[in-house]
Amino acid sequence: MAEIATRVLVLGGGPGGYVAAIRAGHHGLDTVLVEDTKVGGTCLNVGCIPSKALIHAAEEYARAVRQASGSAFGLTTAAPTLDFARTVAWKDGIVARLNAGVASLLKKQGVKILRGHGTMLDGKTCRVETDTGSETIRAEHVILATGSSPLALPAVPFGGRVMSSTEALSLPEVPGRLAVVGAGYIGLELGLAFAKLGAAVTVVEAAGRILPLYDAELARPVMRSLETHGVTVILGARAAGLSEAGDALLIEAAEGAREIAADRILVAIGRRPATAGWGLERLDLTMNGACIRIDERCHTSMRNVWAVGDVTGEPMLAHRAMAQGETVADIVAGRRRSFDRRVIPSVVFTDPEIVAAGLSPGEARSAGHEVRTGLFPFAANGRAMTLEGEEGFVRVTARADDHGAGHPGGRSRRLGTGGRVRPRHRDGGAARRHRRHGPHPPDPG
Repeated sequence: MAEIATRVLVLGGGPGGYVAAIRAGHHGLDTVLVEDTKVGGTCLNVGCIPSKALIHAAEEYARAVRQASGSAFGLTTAAPTLDFARTVAWKDGIVARLNAGVASLLKKQGVKILRGHGTMLDGKTCRVETDTGSETIRAEHVILATGSSPLALPAVPFGGRVMSSTEALSLPEVPGRLAVVGAGYIGLELGLAFAKLGAAVTVVEAAGRILPLYDAELARPVMRSLETHGVTVILGARAAGLSEAGDALLIEAAEGAREIAADRILVAIGRRPATAGWGLERLDLTMNGACIRIDERCHTSMRNVWAVGDVTGEPMLAHRAMAQGETVADIVAGRRRSFDRRVIPSVVFTDPEIVAAGLSPGEARSAGHEVRTGLFPFAANGRAMTLEGEEGFVRVTARADDHGAGHPGGRSRRLGTGGRVRPRHRDGGAARRHRRHGPHPPDPG
């Protein structure tokens, strides 16, 4: 059994893990990254990047369909056709290129990638089962970046027609009828994309409205868009199981039980931290429910053991994980850093898109602030008119007394945008305003 001694061990090669490793390598720290599949994690391989590729293809196809009926500015095209197998192959090609890019960045910074399943034996030691045998790594600092996995419904377990977002991104064809359980950002992003590709989509949500984690004013334009694209939304209902033949989703709503015929059923009710299978039980870590508890430096309850990304809980966003990974690497390198979770932007890639940062008006009032809001609709914006993108608005929330939020240095800053709802323009979307360094853009989820 081989043994490796290193300054930094990173367990998990997703956005938090690989950015931490790259940053540590940049600082000249001897670093080993352990990953049992492909670098890039959920975001690059089965989440952010492939979903945005599918969303873009769906938008382009829907636009071509609209233009076949004639546009407001006089353009008419022939009716489009879609080779979905080529769409999936194109998406897979992008993922492969970015996998290679991440691996190249790690190599450039001198990071050793150890491919295999890692198990923590204690707070400083990890055993890795590779194709060529076991290796033991002893490190001064350990960064846990094990990510998350899709949350399953006991009444509708994964398998057969029932799938998570992972399987939805690699379907061999567009399903004729798609039932989506969960009207959060993952369910609506994929549900709307498949609706644009021609599927008959029904969304089932237990809450009383879509996007329950966002305030109602931001979700309202998205609801109108779902109706425009023929998506059926059933609120206040829960998935209760499958029909005997397995070709329908059984739901229970206020008006009673019913069946929703479906060729595929996408369960998108959230994700859970990946805390099983890598030796968490051998570590003396304080937990925060199902998540690893960390402080503002991403430090756990064990000396020189750090945690970043989804394993530390919500919000499970790639750019949050990246920022945490940078923070930890800088601290290990001797710099003074902390992570401020209050200013994490989030993006919902529906149509229109939602971009939000800071506090919404309701959240600010609940925190005891007297607030003022300013809202400007895109319907009054000339550029939005010329792009046929008049749906949406920009909204800013600020303290009423000084139009900001009291800052320790005597300065002031806004409480937050409270949200921006904007159409999907041809420039690639609002999320580009929030890209960080690295070989691929981050994404919510």
